[in-house]
Amino acid sequence: MIPVTEFRQFSEQQPAFRVLKPWWDVFTDYLSVAMLMIGVFGCTLQVMQDKIICLPKRVQPSQNHSSISNVSQAVASTTPLPPPKPSPSNPVTVEMKGLKTDLDLQQYSFINQMCYERALHWYAKYFPYLVLIHTLVFMLCSNFWFKFPGSSSKIEHFISILGKCFDSPWTTRALSEVSGEDSEEKDNRKNNMSRSNTTQSGPEGSLVNSQSLKSIPEKFVVDKSTAGALDKKEGEQAKALFEKVKKFRLHVEEGDILYAMYVRQTVLKVIKFLIIIAYNSALVSKVQFTVDCDVDIQDMTGYKNFSCNHTMAHLFSKLSFCYLCFVSIYGLTCLYTLYWLFYRSLKEYSFEYVRQETGIDDIPDVKNDFAFMLHMIDQYDPLYSKRFAVFLSEVSENKLKQLNLNNEWTPDKLRQKLQTNAHNRLELPLIMLSGLPDTVFEITELQSLKLEIIKNVMIPATIAQLDNLQELSLHQCSVKIHSAALSFLKENLKVLSVKFDDMRELPPWMYGLRNLEELYLVGSLSHDISRNVTLESLRDLKSLKILSIKSNVSKIPQAVVDVSSHLQKMCLHNDGTKLVMLNNLKKMTNLTELELVHCDLERIPHAVFSLLSLQELDLKENNLKSIEEIVSFQHLRKLTVLKLWHNSITYIPEHIKKLTSLERLSFSHNKIEVLPSHLFLCNKIRYLDLSYNDIRFIPPEIGVLQSLQYFSITCNKVESLPDELYFCKKLKTLKIGKNSLSVLSPKIGNLLFLSYLDVKGNHFEILPPELGDCRALKRAGLVVEDALFETLPSDVREQMKTE
Repeated sequence: MIPVTEFRQFSEQQPAFRVLKPWWDVFTDYLSVAMLMIGVFGCTLQVMQDKIICLPKRVQPSQNHSSISNVSQAVASTTPLPPPKPSPSNPVTVEMKGLKTDLDLQQYSFINQMCYERALHWYAKYFPYLVLIHTLVFMLCSNFWFKFPGSSSKIEHFISILGKCFDSPWTTRALSEVSGEDSEEKDNRKNNMSRSNTTQSGPEGSLVNSQSLKSIPEKFVVDKSTAGALDKKEGEQAKALFEKVKKFRLHVEEGDILYAMYVRQTVLKVIKFLIIIAYNSALVSKVQFTVDCDVDIQDMTGYKNFSCNHTMAHLFSKLSFCYLCFVSIYGLTCLYTLYWLFYRSLKEYSFEYVRQETGIDDIPDVKNDFAFMLHMIDQYDPLYSKRFAVFLSEVSENKLKQLNLNNEWTPDKLRQKLQTNAHNRLELPLIMLSGLPDTVFEITELQSLKLEIIKNVMIPATIAQLDNLQELSLHQCSVKIHSAALSFLKENLKVLSVKFDDMRELPPWMYGLRNLEELYLVGSLSHDISRNVTLESLRDLKSLKILSIKSNVSKIPQAVVDVSSHLQKMCLHNDGTKLVMLNNLKKMTNLTELELVHCDLERIPHAVFSLLSLQELDLKENNLKSIEEIVSFQHLRKLTVLKLWHNSITYIPEHIKKLTSLERLSFSHNKIEVLPSHLFLCNKIRYLDLSYNDIRFIPPEIGVLQSLQYFSITCNKVESLPDELYFCKKLKTLKIGKNSLSVLSPKIGNLLFLSYLDVKGNHFEILPPELGDCRALKRAGLVVEDALFETLPSDVREQMKTE
């Protein structure tokens, strides 16, 4: 007998695939095994036992008048004489004898085979083989989607990821942290989230951020006591799983080949079931125990009519009825499967129940093949989908990244990155990290925190541990902040710098930092938006003194006007966009410093002349050609710094002499050819920069500037320097490089405080040894060709080289 195990290869699949076999597939598999056993049993009987047994059939004489005489005699000889009737006086012993046929064993075997082939109905002959073939087809159909290349590859990949997600320590960790929440805590969390939706735009929201924290359950705030629960290897494995799940989701949600293949194989099984029921019901009656056989083999056996017994008819009849029962149950199960496939929306899968149970509210719903596989898994065990859903959540992924960050960036490692910034504060710069390590808040001496190109920055309440924190820089960062952290920043933060790509990236909570003193905003806006650009009101920033905006606005935003009354310094870098409607400047009565850089100004704005408290004015990189309006600066009694550099100014008007309060003046990078003598009537000037112009002559009136400490004419066309220049005894920095000078006067030795001298790029052949009298000048402060330096006396060179 053929063992059933020989047919395992027809339905064999990986054991892991069982998670995609719902109860009806498992049930039909057992039915297939039962039907397979029927087929194998019937085939075995066909092979091992005699199929049919035949005997010659007795024919009445009236039916054989035309028979051959010798055949008639042979038949007559087989007719037994009636036995003598016994009498009481003469008892006779009766011996029962059968009919003699004069056939041997080989002739009977021949007759049996002939009648089996010609007289027996084909259904009775091939029934077990049909059962075997149909059952194998059922088995193949049931598992075809596991074998088809287009579907099996996705299934194998999915099963592999599913197993890793189920067994990952991170899955258990993420679910356990929310499983302890009672119903009251969940209700409170939901109430908080609903309130945050209505208050997140205001500065007092319970959770304030640019995108809200509605998807982050309170249990997902990192607990430092358990931060080391996952080792580094487990954390990296979980991180890799998140990436695999993302890529796999994008791949399988593109089509529905798995759903289509499963529907097709189910439809094929239903069609085959109907065919089997139809022809088996009609032919099962053809399996008979007695069969009449008429074969023309008289010349070989002497007989034509035979009566045969189909030895397995009774058994095959019972097996066929049993088979029909199994097939009926199988078919009804397949019909239920079709109903399930078409009645339910299997191309969409919602994790709503998982979100409610776990509290992870950002698990996305999925579609197409991804959804279909999850529906199939739910028939096996819904726990698989629940644990798998953890790796679809950004909140879960961010928490994992947070743990990895905390393990990677220890407090000691962070302290090694501390440095002093331009504001003389102890700063920690963090660039291009996957998040903000919680270990940052253990560095209590931190004064400035700089975060650059970091996505999903989460500022927790633990920032309150940084008692010395005064400055925060956010460069291209998406920031979320808890209410407790916001309260701390409102009281302690003095300086905020935000670099953004879109106005919507500006954190809304910055408008409520009432103790903020300096605000720096850097961002680029499209021209269409910039025409109507508005910041939210800054009027609540009562302590704001410095405001710097680097953008491309066409007018001063209304938010700036809101703080104009107490603003002391405003810097507007406009990136070449023309700035118009500057009348709002008049409202900034307390302004002491004003920078209008790269604003495409063609003349000095008249509104500037109303700023009586102004001390510094910077009009760098504009389109100024004439500055005749400079005469109005005489009303600005406090103006000490004037920077008109990087423009197209061709001359300095005579009115410059009225600016007697000037101490710093910069005309560098212009097109000035003539240096007027009345410029030097501003005798308080300490800093004068005339570099990168077309100046050929320095008037001797420069000697009037007795307070001059910095003088630069680098990159001009000056051929000689007046001796009066050396009357400026307080001069510390002298830049005369890249000119047409050929002689350096020995009177340079009068500049006893000179510490920086640039003479490179001229036509000097020798340097005066009087440079040795400039005791403050060292080799590091002397910019000169090496060959020219060697022309100095050796003692002077040694003097300059010594510190």
